[in-house]
Amino acid sequence: QLQLVESGGGLVQPGGSLRLSCAASGFTLDYYAIDWFRQAPGKEREGVSCISSSGGSTNYADSVKGRFTISRDSTKNTVYLQMNSLKPEDTAVYYCAAEGECGGPDYGMDYWGKGTLVTVSS
Repeated sequence: QLQLVESGGGLVQPGGSLRLSCAASGFTLDYYAIDWFRQAPGKEREGVSCISSSGGSTNYADSVKGRFTISRDSTKNTVYLQMNSLKPEDTAVYYCAAEGECGGPDYGMDYWGKGTLVTVSS
């Protein structure tokens, strides 16, 4: 069974932190760039970050630069999204996806997770 599974979401106060995980089951992530997307209620899905297959390059949406950090651990077959200084507008379902390289179209993603909910509220 080939799938991506997100975890680590939950309820956090503004200014708090969460670390999301994206773990692969049934295949290795070593040959894929990994993206994080999010979708808030009533809004379209937006790209948050991407990390290259080697981990040598990363990119971030302007809205999260300086606050979020993407990383990967090949030994654990997992990609992480560290989220600091969280704001209420970060509230969304967060999804990870695998593709050949960062910058490809959404329809070019090879695998999608089912998402994990992040709620930032006081």
